[in-house]
Amino acid sequence: MTTIIRYEGRGAIVTGGASGIGLKTAERIIAEGGSVSIWDVDAGRIDAARQSLGERAHGVTLNIADPDAVAAAALEAESQLGRVDVLVCSAGVAGKNEVVVNYPIDEWKRVFDINVNGLFYCNRFVAPLMQKHGYGRIVNVSSIAGKEGNPTASAYSASKAAVIGFTKSLGKELCKDGITVNAITPATVDTPILAQVSQAHIDYMRSKIPMGRFGTVEELASIITWLASEECSFTTGAVFDISGGRATY
Repeated sequence: MTTIIRYEGRGAIVTGGASGIGLKTAERIIAEGGSVSIWDVDAGRIDAARQSLGERAHGVTLNIADPDAVAAAALEAESQLGRVDVLVCSAGVAGKNEVVVNYPIDEWKRVFDINVNGLFYCNRFVAPLMQKHGYGRIVNVSSIAGKEGNPTASAYSASKAAVIGFTKSLGKELCKDGITVNAITPATVDTPILAQVSQAHIDYMRSKIPMGRFGTVEELASIITWLASEECSFTTGAVFDISGGRATY
């Protein structure tokens, strides 16, 4: 099979890039000629990812819920990569499984601080680096839960719905700057985030997928790397389902 080279000379930031969807996406971008700055809260995971990905993988350890840390990380990534052409926001948390009337307020705030505020900070501070060059691709990872809502996952579902609305707004703001902004709404994917939720919730999510299985990180990385490439030139503010048939709109 011929290797596609879509990222020659391109620099990409991938949040949550040391595991799961983010790591597979970083691997694909590097395999296609690009360089990647991996953002993750776990320094040990970053080191392991860099060892597996090679010399074109860099890393920044940070909590994306800290706006000052994100602002500094954006500049550090630009220094590492030379320029920033791509931002993939895949970092996130599942949150606690609990019905709304019992949902812990502190946990609700934590989920939103990472899934919404953290994603906003990343887009907010990286987009200007793209505007300097008149080119950019931003892919925000939402979830099918943001469209349909999952019981006992109100914080996660609501936060991922916010990602969709945010992406549509930013796509309209940046489209004249040569920057596209799109989101994906996967159904459940077999990643380490499943360890954060109950088995009952995992069984429920699988039962909602007509294909009868979870997605894979390879499948997610495939659509992300298309959206993050030059090929995706006339699509912005859009939402792409990758849900095994679950999506109803």
